[in-house]
Amino acid sequence: MGKLISIEDAVALISDGARIMFGGFMGCGNAHKIIDALSKSGKSGFTMIGNDAAMPGGPLGEEYYGVAKLVHNRQIKRLIASHVGLNPEVARQMSEGSLDLDLIPQGSLVEMIRAGGAGLGGVLTPTGVGTVVQNKSEYVELVQEIGGKSYLLMKPLRADFAIISGHQADVNGNIWYKGTTRNFNMVMATAADVVIAEADHIVEIGGIEPENVMTSGVFVDYIVDGGRM
Repeated sequence: MGKLISIEDAVALISDGARIMFGGFMGCGNAHKIIDALSKSGKSGFTMIGNDAAMPGGPLGEEYYGVAKLVHNRQIKRLIASHVGLNPEVARQMSEGSLDLDLIPQGSLVEMIRAGGAGLGGVLTPTGVGTVVQNKSEYVELVQEIGGKSYLLMKPLRADFAIISGHQADVNGNIWYKGTTRNFNMVMATAADVVIAEADHIVEIGGIEPENVMTSGVFVDYIVDGGRM
């Protein structure tokens, strides 16, 4: 069986309560068709790991852009992100007690994901020393002194699924990202048990120049045709 599957089959793989990484930055680089299908699936209780919670409206007038659909539908039980100010529903659901939010500095978050993908024991960063971040024992292993300076040893992050999006993917799962859509997608592809990639265009092997491959197909388990013309 090849890696190419339908959107319906991709959503069927994801169970209630799954821990999911979503590539994207303010919706740019989200796997929009998979997310739309997941938003209509009735599944919930997810832990979402991503840069943000996207926005209530998209650039072309879309309602609940990208992962904002999942937040709006209350399918997200816990959100691990860098900033959420562009989606007021996050604050509203937090106030109601229906959504748990863990904010992690953006650079630390992406490095923790990279560590999870690379099999590292963690990453050292001065960011967050002396702040509330330092007290988050789930994410911070210890405070380390090096050369007279304090660093936080941040634990690696992994997920059950990574839902990523690329502009082109060949049938083996090699991916090329257009412009800034690569954002978190590249690192998340290395840090999940199952990686599902939505591609705007599916090409044959050789359709992407080897030097343009940004995510190797070895990391990608399944490919969904995003159908963008």
